[in-house]
Amino acid sequence: MTTGQNGFGSSLTRRTALLGLAAAGAATLGGFACPGIARAATPVRGGTLRFGLAGANTTDSLDPGLAWDDFMMLLTNGGLRNNLVELAPDGSPVPELAESWEASPDARVWLFRLRRGVEFHNGQSFTANDALASIRHHIRDDATSLSKSVLSQISEVVAEDSHTLRITLAQGNADLAILLSDYHLGMMPALPDGSVDWQSGIGTGGYKLEMFEPGVKAMGTRFANYWKTGRAHADSVELIAINDASARQAALMSGAVDVINRVDLKTLEFFSRAPNVRIDEVQGYQHATLPMRVTSAPFSDVNVRLALKHAVNREQWVKAILQGHGSVGNDHPIGRTQKYFNADLEQRSHDPDKARYHLKQAGLDRLAVDLSTSDAAFAGAVDAAVLMQNSAAEAGIDITAIREPSDGYWSSVWAKKPFCACYWAGRPTADGIFSLIYAKGASFGDTDWDNARFNSILTEARGTLDEALRAEMYGELQAIVRDDAGTIVPMFMNFVNGTSDRVGMPEARNAELALDGMKALERWWIS
Repeated sequence: MTTGQNGFGSSLTRRTALLGLAAAGAATLGGFACPGIARAATPVRGGTLRFGLAGANTTDSLDPGLAWDDFMMLLTNGGLRNNLVELAPDGSPVPELAESWEASPDARVWLFRLRRGVEFHNGQSFTANDALASIRHHIRDDATSLSKSVLSQISEVVAEDSHTLRITLAQGNADLAILLSDYHLGMMPALPDGSVDWQSGIGTGGYKLEMFEPGVKAMGTRFANYWKTGRAHADSVELIAINDASARQAALMSGAVDVINRVDLKTLEFFSRAPNVRIDEVQGYQHATLPMRVTSAPFSDVNVRLALKHAVNREQWVKAILQGHGSVGNDHPIGRTQKYFNADLEQRSHDPDKARYHLKQAGLDRLAVDLSTSDAAFAGAVDAAVLMQNSAAEAGIDITAIREPSDGYWSSVWAKKPFCACYWAGRPTADGIFSLIYAKGASFGDTDWDNARFNSILTEARGTLDEALRAEMYGELQAIVRDDAGTIVPMFMNFVNGTSDRVGMPEARNAELALDGMKALERWWIS
C-alpha cells in the first residue's frame, strides 16, 4: 500500500495485518491425523478441475450480491470475477484489481488506484467506471445485495479518473480494504445507464462462464487474457451440485469429481483411508448457530435466551457432531484465531442450574419450544437438535425438534421460524460479521435483535485507529452479543474437504472461507 497525495496520511496504511491467523492453519486439526493432505508442489497447467459441492440451490443467481452458499460463492468469487482487494493466506489485505490504496488520517476517505490492462471476458477494459457501478450495485436504494447493510457506511463513490476510485464513508473505518474483499463484491462491467451486467456472468476472473444451470451445474473455460500470472491453472472447471453428503463422497471415490466440500465427519476415518483420496482440513471462522427471533415470545425475554444458552452441552456437540473437528463456541461469532478475540470472557458451559435460574427470572417453572432443523443448516444439525433436546431437558426445558425439508430451508425456515438451526462461514474482521448479522438493519439479521449500546460501540470502533482501544471495544461487543443477543453459538467447525490425490494446492491456504477462501478455482490444479 502506498501513501501519496491529496493530504492523505500514512498512519493507517502502515498498520500491521489485521488478522493474527497463521498461514499454517491448513494443518492437522481436531486430533485427527491427515497423512494424505495435499502438499505444495509446482502447479500443473491443463486438464479439467471438477468440484462436487453442497450448497447449491435452484434459486441461485449470477448476481454476486445474492451469493450465500458454497456453490455460488466459489463460482462468482473465485472463478468469474475479481475484487478490488483479496486476502492473503495470513488474512491480510493484498492488491487484486486495486493495485494500491491509501486513506485519510481519519479513515473516512479512501483512494484506490486500479490496475491497467485488465480485460473483462468480453474484451472490454476494466476501468474505475466499472468499479463505481459495481459498488453502487450494492448500495443503491433498491439494492437487494446481501452486503447492503455492511456497505451502508459508504456515503459517496466517485471515479476521479479512469483508474482512480474515491470512496467516502459516513464515519471512518480502518477495515474498509478488508471489507472490499468480501465475496459479494466482485467487479462487473458497467452498462450505459450506470447499472452493471451481472446476468451474463462476465467478469475479469480466470474462467469464462460457458454454462450455468442453477442448483445443477456450472462450467467455465480458462480466460486466455487473464491478467494474473500463476493462477487459473486448469483449462476448464466444472461445479456440480451434490447436496447429499453420501453422494458427494461416492462421486469423489469413483473419480466422477476431483474435490468435494463438507465431508461427512462420521465417516471421515474410513474415508481418509480410501485409495487416491486426501483430506484437506482447515481451522477457520465457520460456526453453527441457533438463532432465536427476539420479537417472538418467549424469546423476547433475555432470561429465556440465557436459559437456552446454558442448556446447550457444547462439548458434546463438538465430540458427537464434529467428531472433534472444531471447538466450542461462546455465543458470539469471533473465533479464537481471529484478531480481537476476547479471551477474558468466561467460557459458557452446560449448566442446568443456571438455566433453571434464568427460567425463574423469566417467571417460568418450565419452558416448551420448537426447534426447526435440517441438515441443510449444517451437517449434523438434525442430530445436534436431538442433543439439545436431551441436555435442555435436564433444566426443565422441553424442546421439540422439528425436522424441516432441506429444499427451501433457507427461504422458508431460516429467519422465519422463531427458533432454528443455521451456520455462518464468518468474516475476516469483527466489524464485518457484526455488521452483517448483529447490527440494527443487518442484511442477514436473523433474530431482529436491536441493542442500542452495541450499535453505538460498533459505529465508534470502525473509525478508531488506536489498536488497544479497538480491542477493548470489540471485546465489549462480544460480551454484549454473548449475554443479550438472540443467537446461540455452540461450536466452531473446521472446514473439511476431500480431494483426489491428483489435486494440487498451495501449502498456505486462506482459512476465512471454505475451499481456500473460495479461491480454489484459480489457486488449485489437477495433474
